[in-house]
Amino acid sequence: MYMSDDNKPIGWWLKELDRLLEASFEQVLAADGLTRRQWQALNAAAGSESVAIALAPFLTGDPAELATVTDPLAERGWLSGDELTPAGRAALEALTTKVQEQRRRVTAGVSDQEYVATVGVLRRMAANLS
Repeated sequence: MYMSDDNKPIGWWLKELDRLLEASFEQVLAADGLTRRQWQALNAAAGSESVAIALAPFLTGDPAELATVTDPLAERGWLSGDELTPAGRAALEALTTKVQEQRRRVTAGVSDQEYVATVGVLRRMAANLS
């Protein structure tokens, strides 16, 4: 049975958007030999949260899985434990420009108010199920 776009429920749109976001960011980062998780690890290392905690929602919890994300970054000299190296900071700066461009593309035609309202609705729906 075919369901028109107007009749598809929010769960369908959430999964479709997630799929498209993952694919588009993977494509943007692939030119630099990175995955989206590796980008997230670099971004986390630049902040105050540990890489393991920042990536926990996206990984199974197996320490070996975290290593598959972080080891290539360490091998490139970009990450030392949970800390960015100077080379890692430079790489993150260059990558941030690409990621910001992609985020602008994703949100084209969406006002700041619409974006904030959408995130707020999704946050409340998630809280309802927590």
